Amino acid sequence: MEEFRRLTRLPAYVFNITSELKAAARKRGEDIIDFGMGNPDGATPKHIVDKLIEAAQRTATHRYSLSRGIPRLRKAICNWYGSRYGVELDPESEAIVTIGSKEGIAHLCLAMLDDDDTVAVPNPSYPIHIFGPVIAGSKVQSIALDGTDEASLLAKLEDELPRMQPRPKILILNFPANPTAQCVELSFFERLVPLCKELGIFLVHDLAYADLTFDGYRAPSVMEVPGAKDIAVEFFTLSKSYNMPGWRVGFMVGNKKMVAALARIKSYFDYGTFTPIQVASIAALEGPQQCVEDICNIYKCRRDVLVPGLNKLGWPVELPKATMFAWARIPEQYRALGSVEFSKKLLLEAKVAVSPGIGFGDHGDGHVRFSLIENEERTRQALRGIKQMFKNG
Repeated sequence: MEEFRRLTRLPAYVFNITSELKAAARKRGEDIIDFGMGNPDGATPKHIVDKLIEAAQRTATHRYSLSRGIPRLRKAICNWYGSRYGVELDPESEAIVTIGSKEGIAHLCLAMLDDDDTVAVPNPSYPIHIFGPVIAGSKVQSIALDGTDEASLLAKLEDELPRMQPRPKILILNFPANPTAQCVELSFFERLVPLCKELGIFLVHDLAYADLTFDGYRAPSVMEVPGAKDIAVEFFTLSKSYNMPGWRVGFMVGNKKMVAALARIKSYFDYGTFTPIQVASIAALEGPQQCVEDICNIYKCRRDVLVPGLNKLGWPVELPKATMFAWARIPEQYRALGSVEFSKKLLLEAKVAVSPGIGFGDHGDGHVRFSLIENEERTRQALRGIKQMFKNG
């Protein structure tokens, strides 16, 4: 059979390896504690669900929607940015609704990139940041991340971006970061935006974890930087903040040219998110926000069991200031295994599922990612399993 050329550029999805092992173990009746996929386990807040039901009962909402998003939601998005970050946005030209941020990033790449273009992406990164450009046919220039220090990352970007040949058309970033949980301050973007302007590089920022921040940390928006809209866009998704992963709703704001490009290509692919979901999303953004704080506190409680627990076992892991993840360097005695084999070992011997770091890029191979999707009791059970595995050698 003739090969499909575009698919040959996509590696086998490494997470399938551990997923298949997990499924087989559960089929055998084993109790697997799952820290793998970053799939929120909580219920969507009731007032959002109620609004969905109310809107779905109006038959007029059953028709095709708008691929750019209904005007009222785009206005709510801009109001959210205004009240939260003091940023003024035009709902007609500077905001667009997406079917989750993953779809938006992939289609933005398809709209903007040609075969001759390159994109700069940190390594490790969330897979769509790497493979969105690949699917679009362009080339990826990796920026190796060896730690979580903001100053060293900024120095690396300021050193490498001007020297990259060919000059990348887009730089894709994600802070707070998946998988590393790395955080930056607004000063980071205040240095980076002028650099990208000077070099003629578009900046795409994924702000998916804006609300999942701990210990007084506040995640900045690149849109807060004066003039950012000249070269930048930012994505946000309701998946994590409002426990709405399966609803598939997010948005992109910023540079008018990039918003128009995404709108044009989306008009060929879809008729937009189901209208009742968009109406419910307005209720999420404009309704009571205590639910967001409650969801964040749940992740913090889980973090405060998992990470100190791992450290107590002799597995040094940094306490993340944000996201729903813990990025853990493989313990020294197992480091030679690599992230896939070590993940298999955890699954088979400790009954704990994690994501192999190599799934986020080759520079992630010395790590595994824990998603904070198990409650405290289950997390303590996982720690006991890991302790026993360490004891067995």
